[in-house]
Amino acid sequence: MLSTAMADDQTQQLQALRQANRVRLARAELKRRVAAGTVSAAAVVLDPPWEAASMEIGDLLRSQRRWGAARCRRLLVSVGLSENKQLDTLTDRQREVLAAVLEAAPSGNSGQAERAPGGRADSHATTI
Repeated sequence: MLSTAMADDQTQQLQALRQANRVRLARAELKRRVAAGTVSAAAVVLDPPWEAASMEIGDLLRSQRRWGAARCRRLLVSVGLSENKQLDTLTDRQREVLAAVLEAAPSGNSGQAERAPGGRADSHATTI
């Protein structure tokens, strides 16, 4: 009886490991597609695929090109969400607000002024 229970535990553990690896690989592929721009983060927020359901919002946002921890945190604070919140726990209203902000966010310099060759912002550059 004891050996049967141990065998069942091992089988269950192997199944859990297989599922975890499946999700990990699928998420990595999703992150690559978001980074390449073939899938938008806003689209994933609005209708998360199965692999992104338990994914944290911060992970998804940071997978975009030019999105680091600070930019991610700044955007999420502005909409009142935590980086650690999972996509499948968002309410419909939170999804819509986050997607709208993501679509409106500039993809390049996160809203900063363009930099002049000397490193100064154009608005502060002086001519000699």
